[in-house]
Amino acid sequence: MQFLKKERRFQSLGPTRTSSPARKSAPSTGGVKKPHRYRPGTVALREIRGYQKSTELLIRKLPFQGLVRETAQDFKTDLYFQSAPNWWVG
Repeated sequence: MQFLKKERRFQSLGPTRTSSPARKSAPSTGGVKKPHRYRPGTVALREIRGYQKSTELLIRKLPFQGLVRETAQDFKTDLYFQSAPNWWVG
């Protein structure tokens, strides 16, 4: 018993090099060079590595303290915070 192979035809995704006429490009007359751009995400990863290496605070102390107090008030109303010394906070 013989098996017949199915003939497969693939559609071309665009014009082929042989079917399109050859174009002659005009000589460029001192075109402006594009500025260098990094691929998407490269600069973001570099910034993340820099933040991971640094020890600086990214959020200022007082606004963060206010946010913590406001969030704590949502859970329990009668909360008091003990003031910490400067070396403790950072």
